[in-house]
Amino acid sequence: MLSLSKHLKQKIIKSVVKKTILNQEIQKYINANLNTDLHSLLLKKSPFPDVSMQEIVQQVKGKQVAQRKFPFLLKDGIIFPPQLNLEQSSSEKTAFYKSGILKGKKFIDLTSGFGIDAYYLSQNFEEIMLVEQNPELLETVEHNWNILGKKATFVNQKLEVFLGENQEKFDVVYLDPARRDDHKNKVFLLEDLSPNILEIQQKLLSISNEVVIKLSPLIDLKYLISILPNVFRIDIIALKNDVKEVVVFLSNENSGEIICNSLNLESGESVFTFNFGEEEKALAAYSEPEKFIYIPNHSILKAGVFNLISEKFSLKKLHPNTHLYTSQEKLNDFPGRIFEMEIIDAKHIKKKSQFNIISKNYPLKPEEIKKKYNLKDGGKDYLIFTQSKKGKIILKSV
Repeated sequence: MLSLSKHLKQKIIKSVVKKTILNQEIQKYINANLNTDLHSLLLKKSPFPDVSMQEIVQQVKGKQVAQRKFPFLLKDGIIFPPQLNLEQSSSEKTAFYKSGILKGKKFIDLTSGFGIDAYYLSQNFEEIMLVEQNPELLETVEHNWNILGKKATFVNQKLEVFLGENQEKFDVVYLDPARRDDHKNKVFLLEDLSPNILEIQQKLLSISNEVVIKLSPLIDLKYLISILPNVFRIDIIALKNDVKEVVVFLSNENSGEIICNSLNLESGESVFTFNFGEEEKALAAYSEPEKFIYIPNHSILKAGVFNLISEKFSLKKLHPNTHLYTSQEKLNDFPGRIFEMEIIDAKHIKKKSQFNIISKNYPLKPEEIKKKYNLKDGGKDYLIFTQSKKGKIILKSV
């Protein structure tokens, strides 16, 4: 009974702190320090007796992250959790993309965290349930959703306990497993995640015919498919050419065919859709560099469909291990960067010239190339150091 009363006392204190942090003067101080160095801020004494500087800095950091990651939360009354919870949260952009895929009556997020994915993915559902084992985090999410005018049922429970007791069915089950081990190191294999997806996959499919799981961008797709028999779709999501997440869709009714989508949000590039396994049958054509050079975006490179890109777009590869493509006529709908280039001799590279350096299947890294040729970084012009079937070549943008 003593430990329970102590727990309740701590919860009351934390709730009071949350209400205090929303005090107008404290919020004014937080907003005034959004561009202040956080380390120097931590060394200062809090000007408010009821709120520590650590709690103030947590809110400053939260607003800083929100500015670039989920700006819809930049409004009065929102409370931000510790940094670790912010790190694993999806960005507003990736969550919004996923919200256009899912719809139904009942949605559940079994690992709601800070609730960014749940907020967006549940837009097309009538009933929403959020499960989260961290009571403070769930209380923060519930508070924020009330501020945002969004309704849900909030369940403070461990996922495994909830699955053991739950009798409800859902149209979509979503989860974003924790990708940190007990020592706070990053992990990405399914058996190392929390929860262990391999142990609960059949239970998940027993409460919904569609299970959606957000995974690390480091996950190997072949490993993923070999270990999850109910996969019917995989989305590789990049944002501004940075792969943010791999989202896998499971169903009891999968036909055995797996659709893959490689997409690069906020790029204006088209989504590249293919069937898993097509790459093994695809044949690439090869050529020395022609007028235009194509560099696939990172979501396609992650998918590993190097021959399929050549076949689908009728482009020629420079070399089996050089994932650059070429054509005489420009192909505007290519999902990646396109350069008009010419082959140059190394002796024609002027010292102290300014270039963006790209190295693909070449012995030297960009930094080593800049040092060797005494080049400055940046500007509008590009140099690509690479290999064709005939050997090493240097390409310069026209």
